[in-house]
Amino acid sequence: MYSSVGKHVDMKKIGEKGASALAEALKMNTSLQNLTTEIGDYEASVLAEALKMSTSLQTLDLYNNLISEKGARALAEALKMNTSLQNMNLKRMLK
Repeated sequence: MYSSVGKHVDMKKIGEKGASALAEALKMNTSLQNLTTEIGDYEASVLAEALKMSTSLQTLDLYNNLISEKGARALAEALKMNTSLQNMNLKRMLK
């Protein structure tokens, strides 16, 4: 499921192919500021690579996801290079 309002995108259960497409879009994106999505470890790793290059994303909401320590570490590494992200919600990781 996908919904968009202005500079916010809400994507549910995007899967591996969806995560790859989203990651490619984020690398080139200049307007999306807020992203809410449901992902697991694989998707978190793919998204983390895109976050390294993202220049407009300010908020990433990963509340209530299936991300383990492996996915969280990938996201943490991406934050070392990201200059735009101001908020990331990792509450209620289910793994």
